[in-house]
Amino acid sequence: MQYPGRVIKVGETDARVVKALKTALNKTLALRGGEALTLDPDNPSFGPRMKQAVQLFQARHVDAQGQPLKTDGEVGSITWAALFGETQVPVVEAVIDPFLGAVLAQAGAAADAGVREQPRNSNRGPEVDQYLKRAGAPLGLAWCCAFTYWCFDEAAQHAGRPNPMFQTAGCLAHWNNATRRGARRLLARDAVANPGLVRPGMVFIMDFGGGLGHTGFVERVEGGYLHTIEGNTDASQGREGGGVYRLRRKVGSISKGFIDYAGC
Repeated sequence: MQYPGRVIKVGETDARVVKALKTALNKTLALRGGEALTLDPDNPSFGPRMKQAVQLFQARHVDAQGQPLKTDGEVGSITWAALFGETQVPVVEAVIDPFLGAVLAQAGAAADAGVREQPRNSNRGPEVDQYLKRAGAPLGLAWCCAFTYWCFDEAAQHAGRPNPMFQTAGCLAHWNNATRRGARRLLARDAVANPGLVRPGMVFIMDFGGGLGHTGFVERVEGGYLHTIEGNTDASQGREGGGVYRLRRKVGSISKGFIDYAGC
């Protein structure tokens, strides 16, 4: 059964979805004796007993990456994939907007070229300096947002058209001002509920508090996971890494949301 595009939790009113979940949980948990927690598929209620069964499933299973599931008793896209299979969650890899496809191509070329800071841990280097200059920022600053701006600007120059992205090297400044340039914003909670709303070419924004953030591009969506291209990071997925990398993140790790310049 395909993921319905929202988090399923206590109070769910779609009897068809509840029945499918109860049937799958009964089969997967297969508990007997004193551990028995059999659910009635014909009862359309998602109540405390069903939540307990979901939590038990989450405690005993891992996601596609071998990581523990969050034991919250709610069925989001990652738990759904663990229960029904990866093919039952949305996979989005096509870039609908040609210009955003060109922007992603710029980002991918930088990742393929292995752009790195020089020297290490300096926020400097031939390419990094160009990213910061293009965004109008002083050299030596964190540069993940400057990288996204440079990718947009390079694609715009090649296409002979204006750059739609708001010019800044600040992740949260970008979030706050993107709509002034005609972009749309997708809140993090809405993306978690329905990862199918996230499209390749979108820019993700993370907020760490105190004005600190991180950003990059969505290249592909696989259920509750994103394949990204981002600067000023590394394999640790931190915000102070030394290069441009392709990474894989959970949709739920994106704390602020997504910016969409499609059609701008």
